[in-house]
Amino acid sequence: MSTKDAYVQKLHAKLDEWNAQIDKMKAKADLAEADSRIEYNKRIAVLQEKRSETKQKIEALRKAGAGAWEDLKSGVQLAVESMEEALISAKSRFK
Repeated sequence: MSTKDAYVQKLHAKLDEWNAQIDKMKAKADLAEADSRIEYNKRIAVLQEKRSETKQKIEALRKAGAGAWEDLKSGVQLAVESMEEALISAKSRFK
């Protein structure tokens, strides 16, 4: 397995982890009172959008040629870090 393939595989595992975390937040939001539920659903929508953007970047990286993927890697890493920060922020609100 190439370095690129291993990196993409690691990123897909991250996507799966994010999906599980978002699903947990959705379950908590469903149990919340109406006012809180609205706020939770807004945060979940932002997370889903960030996750979708990150997934698109991962797919572009996966499809990139041997030389180009290194150029795309830094942008993907920034998207991953942004998603991680958004998850941490949202989790702190869901407590």
